Amino acid sequence: MIVHEIPQEISDFGVLIYGGLSRIKALFFNFLSGTLAVAGAFFGIFLSRTVSGVMPILAALTAGGFIYVASSDLIPELHKEAKLFKSMVAFVCFLVGIGLMLVLRLISDVH
Repeated sequence: MIVHEIPQEISDFGVLIYGGLSRIKALFFNFLSGTLAVAGAFFGIFLSRTVSGVMPILAALTAGGFIYVASSDLIPELHKEAKLFKSMVAFVCFLVGIGLMLVLRLISDVH
């Protein structure tokens, strides 16, 4: 779904700003990242149509990349928060995200 791209790009921009980049550099790297993502998607589609059995490998590599980013960058940032309420809000949002992925999966299985 393409609808998630707007909040995704805004959050990427926020992460780059939080990481210390200027707005211009953050916009440039965000644009570069989006461009490379589209190129990677086309390459993945091409590869999946020409090489049989490559989709499970691509899915595993993608999942591994997301798990690495979450465990090395995002979770340590959550542990820096000292206020219980803010930590609980972040945890609830995490659970809601998992729930939404489950609902989307169930909907896609029905159709």
